[in-house]
Amino acid sequence: MVISIFVWIFGLIYTVLLFPVSVIIWFLLYPFDHERIVIHWWLVLQGNLLSRLIPVWKIRVEGRENAKKGTPYIIISNHQSILDILVMNCLRYRFRWISKIENYKVPVFGWYLRMAKYITIDRGNRESKSEMLERSAGSLRKGISIMMFPEGTRSPDREIGQFKLGAFQLAFMTDKSILPVIVDGTGGILPKHGLLFSPGHIIKIKVLDPVHPGSFGTADPEELSSKFRSLMVDELKKIREGN
Repeated sequence: MVISIFVWIFGLIYTVLLFPVSVIIWFLLYPFDHERIVIHWWLVLQGNLLSRLIPVWKIRVEGRENAKKGTPYIIISNHQSILDILVMNCLRYRFRWISKIENYKVPVFGWYLRMAKYITIDRGNRESKSEMLERSAGSLRKGISIMMFPEGTRSPDREIGQFKLGAFQLAFMTDKSILPVIVDGTGGILPKHGLLFSPGHIIKIKVLDPVHPGSFGTADPEELSSKFRSLMVDELKKIREGN
């Protein structure tokens, strides 16, 4: 309980102190930084620093070099905890998040989404999904990767759930490679719907090799989503076995 209170208070103070700086950076660069690249890197720096400062966990990143610099990818990751959003900054990649529209209503977090020009989707709304795919395709054409959780929500048991089709439809639309990322450990620290932090865990992030659409072996987004889920399930098992 004491550790959890410390982490929440530390995170809150950290965010409150840096938020005005973020607003100033955004405001000063607004006329020039049309793609909000600078504010994205500022948020990556903030998140990376915060994730390293909190002494509740250790983070290990493997395979970061598998993403070729300057190449846009459709980055997909499994989703165990709200902490995944924080620790993904340790990859230090240039990307735009795909976020559910409800997050826009969250104070500070929603403002950051707007400032960084991240992309939202209203789940269950077909028009919103189509708009998300078009905006994502536009970002990829400009050399900006897209980052999303294809499960669409956090796993309640730290296992990988079924994938939605958006990332795979986007790959066929744009002929861009999919970059799978496995994260493990965050669900043990702060599970879905949990508020108390469990210390002593190691967060492992593993970037797999990118897969180009020419190597998919299928033109069916549903079959493709199943293939990538199987790949990531196998890799998660290997990580847990220490391989």
